[in-house]
Formats: sequence, C-alpha cells, structure tokens
Amino acid sequence: MTGTESARVRAAQSRTRERRSQRMSRLEPLGWATIIVVVASALTSKPTASGHGTGLAVTIALGVYVLSLIAAIYIANSDAAMGWQVAVTVLLGASGIVMAALQPSGASVIGPSVAVWLATIRLRPPVLAWGLAGAITAALAVAEATAVHAIAEAVAASVLLCLVLGMMGHFVRRSHESEERAEILLAQLQDAREAEAEAAVVAERGRIAGELHDVLAHSLSGLAIQIEGARMLAEREQVSPRLRQTIGRSAELVKDGLREAKQAVGALRGEAMPGLDGLPALVDQFGRDANIRVDVVMEGTARTLPREAEVALYRGAQEALTNVARYAPGTTATVQLSYDIDTVRLIIEDTGPAADVERPASLAGAGGGNGLAAMRERVEAVGGSLHAGPVSDGWRVKLEVPA
Repeated sequence: MTGTESARVRAAQSRTRERRSQRMSRLEPLGWATIIVVVASALTSKPTASGHGTGLAVTIALGVYVLSLIAAIYIANSDAAMGWQVAVTVLLGASGIVMAALQPSGASVIGPSVAVWLATIRLRPPVLAWGLAGAITAALAVAEATAVHAIAEAVAASVLLCLVLGMMGHFVRRSHESEERAEILLAQLQDAREAEAEAAVVAERGRIAGELHDVLAHSLSGLAIQIEGARMLAEREQVSPRLRQTIGRSAELVKDGLREAKQAVGALRGEAMPGLDGLPALVDQFGRDANIRVDVVMEGTARTLPREAEVALYRGAQEALTNVARYAPGTTATVQLSYDIDTVRLIIEDTGPAADVERPASLAGAGGGNGLAAMRERVEAVGGSLHAGPVSDGWRVKLEVPA
C-alpha cells in the first residue's frame, strides 16, 4: 500500500485491522483453557513436575510453555513485529516438545499442536509459517518416537493432530485475508468509479467551456468593436457629451462582461472564481458605471469562507447591484457585509428611484426575470438563505451563508 490512499481505503484498512483484533480477542479464553489443560496434565502425569531431577526439567519446560502462551495471547491482540511472533512461536513449540518427550503418557502433545496452529494462522509469509509448523511437527514425532515405551499409533495421532490444526489455521487465515482484501478492493473500486465520474464531469465541463468561450468571445468582441465604432462616430459628429459618456461606459461594460465570461468559463475548467476580496472593486466599478452612489459597510472580523460560499455572496451582490441600476436609477445604495459568529450576512439596500431620473428604455426588458431565483439557488446550495423585498421607498436583498 502507498501513502496516497484515499480516506475510504484507509477506513477499510482500519476496519479490517479492528476485525482481526476482535477475532483474536475471542480466542483468548481458548488460550487460557489450553494453559489449564497443559498444567493439569503436567501435574498429574509421570514424571510429575517437581524441583529436582526429571521433574525439574518438566517444571522448567512447563513454565516456559505457560509464559510463551501468555505472550502469544498478548501478541495476538497487538501489532507486534513478526520477529517477536516467530520467537514466541518457537519457544512455545520447543517447550511443548520437551514436555511431550518427558511425559509421553500425558496430554502435553496439545502444546506443540497449538504452536503449529499459531504458526499457520499468524506468521507471514506462508513459507515461514509452514516451515516452522513442519519443523515443530517433525520434532514432536522424533521426540515421541524415541521416548521410552513409544507407541507408533500415538506418534501418528500426534502428527495427524498437528497437520489438522495446521490446515485449519491455514484456511482460516486465507479466509480472513480474502475477506480483508475484498473490502479494500471494494473501497478502491468506489474510489476509481468516483474518479472516473469526476473525470467525465471535468471533460464535459471542458467541452462546455470551449463552446461558451467561442460563442461569448465572438459575440462580445463583435459588440465591443461596434460600440467602439459608435464612439468614434459620435465624436466625429460631435454629439452631446452625455451620449459620448454613455457610449464610453457601454464599452467598459462590454469589456467587463467579456472578462466575467472568461471567469465563468475558467470556473468550468476548475479555475478560481471571484470572492469577497473582490467586493470593494465590484462596488466601486458599479458606482462609476451606473452613476450611483454606493456606500460599503463592513462589520465584524473578516475571515476566509469556503470558496463556493464566497462566490455565492459575490454573485449575489453583483446581481442585486445590477437590479438597482435597472429598477432604481438615481438612487443611493448601501452594501453591508457582516461577519457574525455563525453566519456571514450581505445586505444590498437602495432608497428607490430618484423622481427626476428617467429609467433608461434600454433596461426596460433587460434580464430574464430569473435573477433572484438563480441567486437563491446558488446561496441555498451552500446552506444559506436569501430574503428580498421592499423596505420604505426602496428594495432590500439579504443573503446569509454559514460561517
């Protein structure tokens, strides 16, 4: 596994490790039961464990076996290194073989067979596991065959027990490994599907971005050329300064529109979008273009928001200010940005159209009537809300997004 795995794959690996630990924990009572059986057999078989002679050897072997099995139980519930697991398994097998050789009539054959089972279920790689299991089985057979009053059937039964437990450990380990591998592969497959879907979305966005770029760049560039021609014609024919100023502002608006269209296309391609840091420049540019006084009020301590939330507030301010110019010419407006503990609030409010200012006829049918709806969808998509309606003589738009 590499260090670039996704959170889903890491979670799957964590679950497999947890299940592995739980499985080994459930075997802990079996380990203690084995200790009780082996100790009882060693204390009741001949020669009995004691402090001298052969009994002393039985006592030492029994002590090493009990300590090794306790260590094996502890290691089974931890992430101990493979070297420690091999060492404990070797001690467990060796002490069990010594006990089986010293007490061939007892139940001490259980000791080496448990070591064989642990080797096949815990050790990696399989060559090491089977090599150690085979060595323990062979040593047990030799020890029992060379013991006094050796019985061939007993030797064969001991070897068969080791083989059965070894095969059981092997198949249990293979089953658990297959289950773990399947879960991790499923997580990787889900990652691959998501990456494929994301790549398809990016590719489609790139195609749409290319189409939009071609259409908007051509249309707006042509419009800019026409307006520039109109400006030059107005200067040549010496039309009123107000008309020339209006044509000049129109040219600037077309340039801004082309720049924002490029930003929108860039967003489809995954490029950065404007945020709240661009709000002062937006308000300043709008005030000059629409010849409307706009005051900016900032409250609270500014902080960084998720990019989608900042874009939603920026586009909301842009749409609201455009509506101010469209429906309330000659007004004064206020843009208030407030940073609260849990929310960030943006309010755009105007005082209504001036009585002595005529609404430009060119704006009468501008827009598709979907500005507020699109604004609401964008804000609600980031968990925020939008409220718009009349206040006093003017209009107020309030946007809130979670902080």
